[in-house]
Amino acid sequence: MLKSEGSQDDDLLIFAEEEEEVGSLQGTNAHQNKWKIIIADDDKEIHRVTSLVLGGFEFEGEQVELISAYSGEETMQLIAEHPDTAIMLLDVVMEEEHSGLNVIRYVREQLKNTLVRIILRTGQPGQAPEKTVIVNYDINDYKEKTELTAQKLFTSVISALRSYRDLKIIEKNKQGLEEIIKSSATLFKIQSMQMFSIGVLTQLTSLLRLDRNVIHCSDVSGIALTRENRDCYILAAIGDYSKSVGMKAADVLPEYILNDIQNAYRLRQSIYYDNRFACYFQGKNGSENVIYFCGVKKLTEFDRYLVEIYCANVSVAFENIYLNEELENSQREIIFTMGEITEHRSSETGSHVKRVAEFSKLLALKYGLSESQAEILHLASPMHDVGKAGIPDAILNKPGRLTEEEFEVMKTHTTLGFSMLKHSNKEILKSAAVIALQHHEKFDGNGYPQKLSGENIHIFGRITAVADVFDALLSERVYKKAWPLEKIIDYYKEQKDRHFDARLVDLFLDSMPEILRIRQAFAD
Repeated sequence: MLKSEGSQDDDLLIFAEEEEEVGSLQGTNAHQNKWKIIIADDDKEIHRVTSLVLGGFEFEGEQVELISAYSGEETMQLIAEHPDTAIMLLDVVMEEEHSGLNVIRYVREQLKNTLVRIILRTGQPGQAPEKTVIVNYDINDYKEKTELTAQKLFTSVISALRSYRDLKIIEKNKQGLEEIIKSSATLFKIQSMQMFSIGVLTQLTSLLRLDRNVIHCSDVSGIALTRENRDCYILAAIGDYSKSVGMKAADVLPEYILNDIQNAYRLRQSIYYDNRFACYFQGKNGSENVIYFCGVKKLTEFDRYLVEIYCANVSVAFENIYLNEELENSQREIIFTMGEITEHRSSETGSHVKRVAEFSKLLALKYGLSESQAEILHLASPMHDVGKAGIPDAILNKPGRLTEEEFEVMKTHTTLGFSMLKHSNKEILKSAAVIALQHHEKFDGNGYPQKLSGENIHIFGRITAVADVFDALLSERVYKKAWPLEKIIDYYKEQKDRHFDARLVDLFLDSMPEILRIRQAFAD
C-alpha cells in the first residue's frame, strides 16, 4: 500500500494527507445499513492505514464497516459469517505464501459468492504475477502495495462498491422476475396474486435502488393493495407490514399512509411525496390497485417516469390475474352445481359434496400431497357421483334395499361419470373423471367397477372413498338411518387395508376434531 520512494513514515504521512483531501462521498444521512469491507492482511500497519483512509467514509449515504482479518483462515471464517460483504482487500501472502489465493478459491468455488468484489493486494508480485493471477483466479482488481496510494485505494474502493451495488440490483431484479415467473405458473388465485405482488415490490425496490436489504429491513416499506367494495386489502408487503398480508388496510396502517392511499384512489392517479409515493393503476375490468412505498429517498423525475412505465405494464398482468380469478370462480361454481344437482336428484343435500370436498382436501394435505394437488382434489371430488344423473329415479331413490339387478345398474354410475368427464383436457375434470370411476374401488380389490387394489387405485380415488363413505354413514338417507359416530370409527378400524388404505384411515381418525368442525360448518 506504500509508495515506492521515501521512508515508510513519509509514505504514511502522504497517505494521511491524501485521505483528508478525499473526504466522504455524497450525503451524510444516517442509515441502518453499511457497506462491509474485509481487510485481510497479516500486517497490522496495513489495517491501520487502510482504516485511516476509509474510516468515516460514506457511499450513497451509507457508511463503510471495516472488518479485519489477519490470516487466510480467519478471512474464510469472516466471509462465511458475512456473505453480504461488498469488498475484500486481500493480501496474497499471510500465514502461507498463497493464503490469499486459497481464500479466492474458497469464496468463489465453495461459498459460491460471486458478488463480493475482490481486490488482491500484494507486496511481493513475484510470488503472484498479475497476468497469471488475473487469468486463473476470479478477482476484480490487482494492486501492488507500492503503487496503492490513498487516492488510488479510494478510487478502487469506489469502483468496486459501484460494481457491487449494480450486481445487487441485478440480483434483486432476478428475484423479482423469478417471483413473477412462478406466479404465472401457479394455478390458484390467492397464491398467484400474492407471489406476483411480492415480485412487483421487489422489482420496484431494485429499479429505484431504494435499499440494498429492503426485504429484511424496516427502513423502507412497500405495500401492494387492492380495493373491494371500497375497502382496501393488503395483497403483499415488504418491510414493516410484511406480516399484514390479507388484512384490511384500515386495521393495520397508520392514518397518514391511509390518507395517501385514499387520495390516490380518489384522484385515480399516482402521488409522490418527499419520502414516500403511492402509484395508482386501474385495469380495464375496473379493478383498482395501489403500490405504496414509504421511508424512501425523494424520487427524481426519471425515477417517477420509470415507476409510471413499470406500473402501466404491471397493470396488464394484474388484470390477467383478475380475469383468471373470475374464470376459476366460475369453474368452481359449475363444478359444485353439477355435484349438487346429482345430490338433490337422489334426495340428498348439496352440503354432502361440499363436506366431501373439504374432508378430501384436509386428508390430502395430511397425507403429504402438495397444496396445488390438494386443491385440485378439493375441486374435483364434488363430482364423484355425477354419473348418478344417468341412473333411473326408481333405483336412485328406492327407500329399501336394492335387488341384485338394481345394484348392478347403480354400480354403472362410476363408468357413466367417467364417460361424462373423460374427454376434457383440463386437469380438474381429468381428475374428476378418475375419482368418479374409482371412488368405489376397495383397497383389497373387492370394489367396483375394475376391482383395482392397493396403490393401483389413484390416491384421489382412495382419499375420496374415505371422505365419501364417512359422510354417507353419518347422514340419514332414504334407505338407511345415520350411524352413530362411535360405530363409524369402529367400522373404519375394521376396514383398514380392506375397504380403505390403512394409512389414510389413521390420518382421518387422528383428524377427527377437524373433520367434525368441517361437518358442523357445512351442516345440512
